[in-house]
Amino acid sequence: MEKKPRTRFALPPIVLVILLWVPVSAAGENAAAKPTSGFVTTPDAVRIHYLEAAPQSGASTRPAILFIPGWTMPAEIWEKQIAYFSKTRRVVAMDPRSQGLSSQTTEGNYPEVRARDIKAVVDQLKLAPVVLVGWSMGVRDLAAYAGQFPLDGIAGLVLVDGRTGEDLEPGVIREFLDLSWRMQTDRRAATVRFVRSMYQKPQTEEYYQRIIRAALRTPTDSAVAMLSSMMSVDRRPALAKINRPTLIVAAGTRKRQLQEDMYRRIAGSQLVFFENAGHALFVDEPDRFNALLDEFLKTLEH
Repeated sequence: MEKKPRTRFALPPIVLVILLWVPVSAAGENAAAKPTSGFVTTPDAVRIHYLEAAPQSGASTRPAILFIPGWTMPAEIWEKQIAYFSKTRRVVAMDPRSQGLSSQTTEGNYPEVRARDIKAVVDQLKLAPVVLVGWSMGVRDLAAYAGQFPLDGIAGLVLVDGRTGEDLEPGVIREFLDLSWRMQTDRRAATVRFVRSMYQKPQTEEYYQRIIRAALRTPTDSAVAMLSSMMSVDRRPALAKINRPTLIVAAGTRKRQLQEDMYRRIAGSQLVFFENAGHALFVDEPDRFNALLDEFLKTLEH
């Protein structure tokens, strides 16, 4: 029988009663912590910048979360998730290599090396057990992680509106080549266009400009190399190695069939579509995304 996407978690009645009994303030039992900034140095001497926040009341026994942003995006794009989840657990968001405040390097700007950087962050910050949340290119990074490393210490994975591979039809190739050409001929205009296209809900102009400035920190040659790496390798076979609870979240209008294919390839995964959100769906609909992720995290703790 064909596996059908499930758009919600089926919780037993007793669990629902418990969740309804817990005070609404449970997720906010501590004030949101102000993130601190730090660096991890990888085995190949690249400095990976990260933001970290945790409950003010002290250490939590719940799994930590590591947020991985997409192509050219900074850790701070997860700011609403950092503020929400740091009330109850340790939260880290990283700048992948050549992005944000991390080292700019001409080497290793592709998912397999970026996955090793993720492992360096997990290991050096002692995040395990940890839930890995990757968005956009970060989904390819997590597929590459599963392809290279056992998932020991990984409590779960969340794949947010990304691709791990697809059949390279002419339209797909043209999409990447057009973006690559625009990046090389007018970097700023291409970046402005890309950033503004990520949202379906209007953001403030100050917000757009902040994300645009952060994206422009990635050198153009590195950004183009990342684009090339997305086309060059089909990472769908690595999905079969994912043996941890997995939540796939996707915008309803973004190549729906690719998300459904990932869902079928990952045993026991969950798939939820955000029909009225853009590519950065966790910014467009932060309350819904946070509640969904919170629900997923609770299933890992029972």
